[in-house]
Amino acid sequence: MSIVVCYAAYLAVSLAVAAYVSRALFRNGAVFLVSAFHGDHDLAASVNRLLVVGFWLVNAGYILLRMSSPDAVWTPRAALELCADKLGLVLMALGVMHFLNMFVLNAMRRRGMETNASAVNPPATRSAALPGHGRILD
Repeated sequence: MSIVVCYAAYLAVSLAVAAYVSRALFRNGAVFLVSAFHGDHDLAASVNRLLVVGFWLVNAGYILLRMSSPDAVWTPRAALELCADKLGLVLMALGVMHFLNMFVLNAMRRRGMETNASAVNPPATRSAALPGHGRILD
């Protein structure tokens, strides 16, 4: 079995999985970003597209770096083992990237919610009531 066939299978599966994960992050991450950016849909959409570009750059680079192999592939078993090894590492990298994205998006959403809450309920200012007047001085 040719190493070229093994690499073609590796690239096809790796890129298909990366495309699926990228699309899922893009669709589902939009809600987090809108919340993080206080309902600014344009800014959230822009950041979402930039996150997808960064995701693809990192993952495509990793997929391509993992493509080389010093091993010769003489049997179908060797080809499958080589592809499984490479795909396993790519899937692990995609999983790590997914959890990192989720961590960042959740942190951004939480920060946006805290900012929204403080804007709606500003911290109490130091005030003193005049005795007997019921009036508050700032």
